[in-house]
Amino acid sequence: MNFQNNKVLSFEQGCEYLGYAKSYVYKLTSAGILPFSKPNGKKIFFDREKLEAWMLGNANKSPEEMQIDAATYQTTKGSAKH
Repeated sequence: MNFQNNKVLSFEQGCEYLGYAKSYVYKLTSAGILPFSKPNGKKIFFDREKLEAWMLGNANKSPEEMQIDAATYQTTKGSAKH
């Protein structure tokens, strides 16, 4: 990938970056699931940072992260009651 430092990716570069087939990426863009730009109404472009955010969007927490969240919640809620 010679476009790793590009902020804007062409459709083909975006497909390669995501690791998805062109047909699947077309489905994601037409359904409004994948963020994209179409400046002249023809060619599709992607903001690499938005693709990265989308790829990391539905993250699952590790057990350690859940324990930290639970401890933080108990600490903040417990201190708020007193």
